[in-house]
Amino acid sequence: MTIRNKTINASSLFEGDKVIWMILFFLCVISVLEVYSASSTMTFNKGAYWAPVLKHGLFLGVGVSVAWGTHKIPQRYFGYIAVIGIFVSIIFLLITMMRGQTTNDAARWMDLGFFSFQPSEIAKGSLVMLSAVLLSYFRDEEGATSRAFKWVLGITCVVCALIVTENLSTAALTFFIVLLMMFIAQVPWKLFGGLLGLLVIGAALGYSTLRFTPDSVLEKFEDTPLERVKTWSHRLRNHVEFPDDPKKFDLNTNPQITQSHIAIATCNVIGRGPGNSRVRDFLPQAYSDFIYAIIIEELGIEGGFIVMFLYIILLFRAAQIARRSDSLMLSFMVLGLALLIVTQALINMAVAVGLFPVTGQPLPLVSRGGSSIMVNCFYIGLMINISRSSSNFMSKKALEARNA
Repeated sequence: MTIRNKTINASSLFEGDKVIWMILFFLCVISVLEVYSASSTMTFNKGAYWAPVLKHGLFLGVGVSVAWGTHKIPQRYFGYIAVIGIFVSIIFLLITMMRGQTTNDAARWMDLGFFSFQPSEIAKGSLVMLSAVLLSYFRDEEGATSRAFKWVLGITCVVCALIVTENLSTAALTFFIVLLMMFIAQVPWKLFGGLLGLLVIGAALGYSTLRFTPDSVLEKFEDTPLERVKTWSHRLRNHVEFPDDPKKFDLNTNPQITQSHIAIATCNVIGRGPGNSRVRDFLPQAYSDFIYAIIIEELGIEGGFIVMFLYIILLFRAAQIARRSDSLMLSFMVLGLALLIVTQALINMAVAVGLFPVTGQPLPLVSRGGSSIMVNCFYIGLMINISRSSSNFMSKKALEARNA
């Protein structure tokens, strides 16, 4: 009796789009290096040299495991995951509004004792998935129907309304991605155009209110659900008014923008080298919201372009997967998830280099943060999962064409 040894190769263990797997790997490597460098202040405060990076590395390891497990999930469960995710996230968002953990003057976190997370991270991905399901289900030969538009818009307004009071940027980002998905799904132009008109009017009113309302009026919103309006107003004014005013770059009143600009300006194009940042000890949230400034300081302008290029490739691969898929739901889903990750990354980079007001959006898969890493790895796993079926579909079509 003979026993045949079965070997498991990497291609069978990591199925799906290999480029996306490689992007995940490179972003994780960059994340470990830069978080290790940027978390020096946290290391000093806690008196533990390796603890922050080891904890971050553990989260990345679990996140990659989440991506691997997700890319094996049968696709027939995607709709159920989206519906359950929306209901759970709405419940968590309501609980967070009433008794959430406050960070940076905003109740964004839910503390479970052993683990804290942001319900908005779950909500935005679940909303993208559910929108893909609805836009594909309510569809005729010309595109998504008015019924799909109403369902998607209604659910999006509910979710974003629960997010907006404490995290305007996340609510706006989520709404924008769903809007792009409706455009891709070809919802009736009459409805879509009307919505765009209302959004333009609303954006103009919001911009005018935040920029020109006196602080004496904004202070009246303190201890109310709208108390964050004053913070939004100050961030907007700081970005658009007097861009060359030295007061804008005061180290005491505006350290984030000032120190991030110093980091970029002193990179000497080629960078100081990994671990040699000088600004990390003075830049608030250097390991999270402003880690891109540390990347440029250490890896240079070319390093910053490489990181940005990785996200652009991710979007490009998602578009290819969507084009090859035989399922509209999966096509919309992979595009929506890719747009969600890449748009958030571009916003984070724009904030770091001074092209966008401060938003508090981390750099996906690079910034330090457990819940953000887990959720984004889940998105990556879904994208790889969808790439498996699209590859099988194209192989099947090629075989049929060869046999014809």
